[in-house]
Amino acid sequence: MRSKNNRLTDKEAQIMNLLWEHGPMFVREMLPHYAEPRPHFNTVSTTVRILEEKGYVAHEAVGSSHRYYAVARPADFRSRSLAQVVKSYFNNSYASAVSALVEEEKISVDELRHIIEMVESRKRD
Repeated sequence: MRSKNNRLTDKEAQIMNLLWEHGPMFVREMLPHYAEPRPHFNTVSTTVRILEEKGYVAHEAVGSSHRYYAVARPADFRSRSLAQVVKSYFNNSYASAVSALVEEEKISVDELRHIIEMVESRKRD
């Protein structure tokens, strides 16, 4: 990936998720996946080209059209996105972020135990 800024706009993230989930697509194939009111073809096309300029997407020529595919992987964005959320909303405290998940019942005690077991297992290996 050429870009040093691994953040995606909401529009860019939506397209990346489409490509990760559905594989290579033409812009016209992306449009039905949007909720109403759907963005205009040109808007999606422009965003895809921006992603290509950033090095996150590439294309193959099919006749006079382009079929786009993801070059970047979800993992390329996951850690930076999570770090930004923790920094912005939890005073850079991962413990506070996990605590908020527990308080909002987004994660159970059993899931936390499982995570602790996974971490402890990795430390032993």
